[in-house]
Amino acid sequence: MAAFQTRHLSRRRLFAAAASVLAAAACLGAAGGPQRIISIVPSTTEILFAIGAGPRVVAVGSYDHYPPAVEALPRVGALLDPNTERILSLKPDLVVLYGTQTDLITTLGRARIPFFGYEHKGLADITQTIRALGARVGSAPEATALADSIDKQLADTRARTANLPHPRTLLVFGREPGSLRNIDASGGTGFLHDMLVTAGGTDILADIRRQSVNMSTEMVLTRAPEVIIEVHSPAGGFAAASDLTPWNALSSIPAVKNHHVYSLTGDEFVVPGPRVVAAVAALEHTLRAARAK
Repeated sequence: MAAFQTRHLSRRRLFAAAASVLAAAACLGAAGGPQRIISIVPSTTEILFAIGAGPRVVAVGSYDHYPPAVEALPRVGALLDPNTERILSLKPDLVVLYGTQTDLITTLGRARIPFFGYEHKGLADITQTIRALGARVGSAPEATALADSIDKQLADTRARTANLPHPRTLLVFGREPGSLRNIDASGGTGFLHDMLVTAGGTDILADIRRQSVNMSTEMVLTRAPEVIIEVHSPAGGFAAASDLTPWNALSSIPAVKNHHVYSLTGDEFVVPGPRVVAAVAALEHTLRAARAK
C-alpha cells in the first residue's frame, strides 16, 4: 500500500510539473513569446532584431555590435566568459547561447530558465536558425519571410555565377599584423567557404574539410591562388584593412603577380546572420573585378 501511495504521489508530482510547464508555455504564447530575451551570440542577436523581436532583447554578448541599438544594452559576456550572475539577475525568460556552453546550460536548467542553443555551421544553417529562432520567440511569420528572401537571393546569385569562370581563391580572415605569419583561411566547410562558392569562386582549400586552416607561406605558394581576399571585422585586431603589402613577398603566385589581392571590411563577413546576402554580394563583386583584369 505504501509503495502504491509513493508511486501515486510521484505521478501526481510529475503531472503537476508538466501542467506547470504547459501553463508557462501557454502564457508565453499568449504574450507573443518570451518577453525578456538575452542573446550572447552576435548572429542570433542580429536575427532577433531583423525579425522584429529586438524590443524584447534585454541584454547581449560582449561582441554584439549590430544593429546599432544593441550598443545601449547591458553586456553579459560571451562564449568563454558568460557572466552568469548578471544573466540571472536580469530575470530572462529565454537565453540564446552557444550550444557548447554546457556549464551555463546547467545553471539555467537549475534556475528553470529556458534556452535556445545556437550552432555555427554552414550557409544553409543561417536560414534554418532564423526559422527555428523565429518560431521559438513567437515571430514565425517574420522569420519565415526573412529566411525565404535570403534563400531566394542566394539562389539568384548561384544562378548568375554558375557559368562564369570560378577563379581559385584564398579567403583569409586572420594573420599577424604586418606579416604573413599565422594566416587563418577558410577551409572546405563552413559558411565562409559556402559564401565564396556561392559568389563564384573556387576555394583552394576545399579539400581540407575544416572551417578554418592555419597556413604557412609555403602552403600558399603550393596552392598558388589566382585571387586572395581578406575579410576584416571593424572591431577585429588583425592587419589594417589597407595593409596588403606583406603579400608582395609572394610575388610568384598568380594573385600577387596579377594584382588580384583584395580587402573587404564588415561584420557581415564574420557574423553568419541576416546580412549574409550583403557579404556574398561583396564577394561576387570582388571576383567579378578580378575576372575583368
